[in-house]
Amino acid sequence: MIKISPALPGGDEATPSITSQAYTRLRTDILTGAIAPGTKLKIEQLRQLLGSGASPIREALSLLTSDHLVERIDQRGFRVALVSEDEFQELLRTREWLEERALRESIARGDKAWEESVVLSHYYLSRTPRTTGESGGTSSVWERHHRALHFALLGACGSAIMLRFCEQLYDQNIRYRHLAGRAAYPKRNINSEHDAIVEATLNRDADAAVDALLSHYRRTGKFLSSRISG
Repeated sequence: MIKISPALPGGDEATPSITSQAYTRLRTDILTGAIAPGTKLKIEQLRQLLGSGASPIREALSLLTSDHLVERIDQRGFRVALVSEDEFQELLRTREWLEERALRESIARGDKAWEESVVLSHYYLSRTPRTTGESGGTSSVWERHHRALHFALLGACGSAIMLRFCEQLYDQNIRYRHLAGRAAYPKRNINSEHDAIVEATLNRDADAAVDALLSHYRRTGKFLSSRISG
C-alpha cells in the first residue's frame, strides 16, 4: 500500500501545474525512501492519493523514468526503481569522475562571485544542525544547504550539461543514503570534511580539493555499501 506525503505548504511562487505537483511529491517520497524500491505504482491508486487525473500522473511517472527513479515494467505499468550494490558502486564511480572534472574546472575558471557563493553556502551549512530534534532524522534545511554547498563548488565549471548530470547523480546518492537509515553518517566530523574541501578550493589547490572531495564521498560510500550488501 502506497502512502503519499502531504503536499508542502505553498509560498509566494506561482502555483505549479498538476503534473509538477505530482512529480515533486512522488520524487520526494522515492528519494527519502517513503516509497520503497520495487513498489508498483498504479495509476488509479496514485490518482486517488494525489487527487488528480490519470494524465498528469502518467506524465509525472514518465518524468521520473527519465530521472531513473521509476522503471516501466510493461507497456502500462510502473514501479519504483530497484537498488543494488552494483548500481551504487557504478553511481559512486561516475559521480567521482564527473565531479572531479567539474571541481577542477570551477577552480580554474571561478571568479570572485563564485568564491563568495562557496563561502556563503559553507557558512549556512556550518550553522545548520544536521538532525532534527524530534526524530533524529536528517533535517530538510540541512539537506538544502548541503546540496547548495556541493553545487556552489561546481558552479563555475562552465558546463550546464555536466551540472545536470551531477545533479541527477547527487539525487540518486541521496536516495541510497536515506534507504541506509538515520545512521548514514557514522561518527564523523562532517563539518571538518566540508571545511577541508572549501579551504583547498578557495586556495585554488585543485589536487587537494579533489582529494578532500573524493575522500568525503568514499567515506560515506563505504558505509552505504556495507548497509546495502548487509
